[in-house]
Amino acid sequence: MRIRLNPNPLATVRNLGILAHVDAGKTTVTERMLFLTGAVHKRGEVHDGTTVTDFDAQERDRGITIFAAAVSCDWDGHRVNLIDTPGHVDFADEVERSLRVLDGAIAVFDAVAGVEPQSESVWRQADRHGVPRIAFVNKLDRAGADLDAAVESIRTRLGAVPLVVQLPIGREDGFTGVVDLVAMRALTWHDEVCTESPVPDALTDEAVRRRRLLDETVAELHAGALDEFCTAGAVSDATLREALRALTLSGAGVVVLCGAAYRNRGIEPLLDAAVAYLPSPLDVAAESAADPQAPFAGLVFKVQSATTGRRTFLRLYSGTLRKGDTVLDAVTGRTERVGRILRVQADRHTDIEAAVAGDIVALVGLKSARAGTTLCAPGTPVVFEPPTVADPVVSVAVEAVRRADSGRLASGLARLVEEDPSLGVRTDPETGQTVLSGMGELHLEVAVEKLRRDQDLEVGVGRPRVTYRETLAEGVGGFAFRHVKQDGGPGQFAQVVFDVRPAEEEFAFVSTVVGGRVPQEYVRAFEAGCRDALAEGPLGGHRVTGLSVTLTDGATHSKDSSDVAFRTAGRLALREALRSCRMTLLEPVVEVTVTVPEESVGSVLGDLAARRGRVSGSTTRSGTAVVTATVPLAELFGYATRLRSRTQGRGAFTARPVGYAPA
Repeated sequence: MRIRLNPNPLATVRNLGILAHVDAGKTTVTERMLFLTGAVHKRGEVHDGTTVTDFDAQERDRGITIFAAAVSCDWDGHRVNLIDTPGHVDFADEVERSLRVLDGAIAVFDAVAGVEPQSESVWRQADRHGVPRIAFVNKLDRAGADLDAAVESIRTRLGAVPLVVQLPIGREDGFTGVVDLVAMRALTWHDEVCTESPVPDALTDEAVRRRRLLDETVAELHAGALDEFCTAGAVSDATLREALRALTLSGAGVVVLCGAAYRNRGIEPLLDAAVAYLPSPLDVAAESAADPQAPFAGLVFKVQSATTGRRTFLRLYSGTLRKGDTVLDAVTGRTERVGRILRVQADRHTDIEAAVAGDIVALVGLKSARAGTTLCAPGTPVVFEPPTVADPVVSVAVEAVRRADSGRLASGLARLVEEDPSLGVRTDPETGQTVLSGMGELHLEVAVEKLRRDQDLEVGVGRPRVTYRETLAEGVGGFAFRHVKQDGGPGQFAQVVFDVRPAEEEFAFVSTVVGGRVPQEYVRAFEAGCRDALAEGPLGGHRVTGLSVTLTDGATHSKDSSDVAFRTAGRLALREALRSCRMTLLEPVVEVTVTVPEESVGSVLGDLAARRGRVSGSTTRSGTAVVTATVPLAELFGYATRLRSRTQGRGAFTARPVGYAPA
């Protein structure tokens, strides 16, 4: 480990996420980083349930990451704050909240599978947040591993420009190291010890060719590298490193490294690349200047209930926060006192006296802050944009087996929603059942199991139900509605004429009323009433989407017209108009990627067809077939068990939401 001094401490901080498809090796990469940096003294293994970041009992039982976990380590004079994020699509909201507060990310890819569906999803999430990334192609020691094929999938499926800075030494079981194309040196691992040596003679020509290709690609994208390339015919190591960092920060290119994390090969250069190319808090155009002397401001991105109390995870964007400080919730206007500040290492922690801009810490003592809350100094209020929360698509009815536990169930569900905003809880007005909604079957399974384990509750669960939508197939024009109410006091009067048409967006509203026949404040009230009416459609009480309302005419009364009258008119008028329209029921659909032995393809295709699936692609490689299809979510319940039985346990599938389609 090399130590480098930097005059600005913030320049030596890296807040990074580890992103990948499930089973690509994110957690193993994180564990090896912690072990190599001395943050832990024994390597954890996913299959043994001994990892630091997968500390929850369900994560260890299932062998997957469910909850984003924060850890810290030191490398090359830098403090690296890592968040190991889930790879399963049902927990994409955990990834979303993490990306909102991260400065950079390491995307991990399987050297055999390349870019997989959830790899693509988390990549697009990072694109939306403008998070710079480097890529690590993992599992080069596996049969069928192919760095070039994985890189090509990054280029074609993600639309990125890969800048490959390493060449593997050996293939599959014989993978022993890499050639560093920037420094033109060989790094090999024997008994997990990294040794530096000259490039092997057998690989010299290929290394020179690939370095030349790297120089040319970088020169096309970076002006300084282009000048040097045109003048000297090559790019120097120093200029190349500078250009790689600039291209990473701008998103114009993605540095690609490779290795085999399970065998501890390739982690040291990955850490070097993370601190060399990924941004510090000073490099990111954040909401506030990353200045420890500025007024305090930070964003809450996660809330966790632990045995030591409620933990509120915070990213500090500016200022300094000390134990005992009073902070302001900028949205609610409440103030709270910070009891303790923790430097978190997954489920372990260390108390610290203060945190500064750029830090990711957990606070103890806050009672009301939620994910997305901005905390700031009471005298300088500021509000940061919160992370977006996806709408739940699957619901189950839950009830306490023992009637005496109903109160505990309600408080347990409230705690679940507080920790995971992508969950929703409501009471069905018709049946009186408590309905828990989430992003998928596994998401709901985990939530219910958490109730059983953490709250010691016996919970009964109904069959999953999907969330449908209603939309217009054909609208109506010139629909007239008159709302009049007289009950002894001030009356209500509103008269409107409007058109209802299908639209691409969820809801659009336009007013073409002229001559002041409907004052502007009443137009806004009518629009609000229309939005109220979207909550329940005429087909089955589902939310209505994909329509536009154009208010064309109306009339008012000098005494009885009001905002309330026009809002009520909007709600009642649009509901009546929708009953006159031709409506279509929409159901959520998902893109399913099924990986099965080649001999099982026929059986799998038949099963997908029986589930109303539409196959969009099929490829075969090394005796394994990958089938992609679009399937209604309602047809996927129980599919994992059916797939295993049809493929003798050798099949696997992933699914990601792609929107709604006519049912």
